Amino acid sequence: MKLTDFTYDLPEELIAQEPAHPRDSSRLLVLDRATSSLTDSVFSSLPSFLCEGDLLVVNDTRVIPARLWGRKPSGGRVEALLLKRLSERSWETLLRASKRFGVGSEVILSGDSSLRVVSVLGEGRYVVELSSEDSPEEAIERLGEMPLPPYIRRSSPRAEDKRWYQTLFSSPEKAGSSAAPTAGLHFTEEVRETLRAKGITFAHVTLHVGLGTFLPVRAENLSDHKMHSEVFELTEESAAQINRAKEGGRRVVAVGTTSARVLEHCGRSGRVIPSTGETNLFILPGHEFKIVDALLTNFHLPESTLLMLVCAFGGRDFVLDAYRHAVRESYRFYSYGDSMLIK
Repeated sequence: MKLTDFTYDLPEELIAQEPAHPRDSSRLLVLDRATSSLTDSVFSSLPSFLCEGDLLVVNDTRVIPARLWGRKPSGGRVEALLLKRLSERSWETLLRASKRFGVGSEVILSGDSSLRVVSVLGEGRYVVELSSEDSPEEAIERLGEMPLPPYIRRSSPRAEDKRWYQTLFSSPEKAGSSAAPTAGLHFTEEVRETLRAKGITFAHVTLHVGLGTFLPVRAENLSDHKMHSEVFELTEESAAQINRAKEGGRRVVAVGTTSARVLEHCGRSGRVIPSTGETNLFILPGHEFKIVDALLTNFHLPESTLLMLVCAFGGRDFVLDAYRHAVRESYRFYSYGDSMLIK
């Protein structure tokens, strides 16, 4: 398969710059694979498209203010994006500046805080150590800003983005994402309670979103693309919930591509195995889904690994037809945009 097999045209004005208010007023495009039909709806109507007994699997990761701004000792400006925590004070990090960094290079964040390059990983990635009088968590909270993607055009994040760019399911104990698992952004307490009242239950997984999710694909031949690994956790409790649903013939609905990747990584035998580790699973058309029965997701960038996963689940032609329909109907795209349910 080629990169250009997963492209589509999107007018720039359809890229959402802030979420719908309230969140569950976002639009919902429902793709029925059995009938190859499309239904235009709104997210607050999600319960009407699901069945009693369905199990929704959500990603409970929490986005940290992972973007830091600093300067070199010479004065040059530096942007740092924390990707993956490696130890108490060390992180895999993207550094952007006018020149590359060597081992021992320093980035001054504030008077008492700095980053020091420990090793060079390539592709703009480095292992850095954070030095600060605060704890690492306090320093990042004090100095960092929410890592909004570049297509959300802000001179700097708004105060509201700290709330907007976090899902209802995010847990303070699961802080570590460099981007939001955006399918969860549409949920409100009202929708969650309506789902529960209908007999629909929830299970949680964790995947800290990093380069594996948002790094652009540069290889025209997709077999040449290297998927970066991301940290995940599937607990024994959640695994038991998921396996009971599969054994009982109930649908497992992945809320987002990140949840889908955890489920498929841990469920290659048809049953999920509780585990903690890293996954670099790259899902393309031809993948045989063993766990996921339905997928709730946002509209993703052309030629992205996220769109490839959605095409693998829904069928490339059907999904791209749905995207063209969404463009014609002026759906809102990307992180703060609308959603689709593939069932």
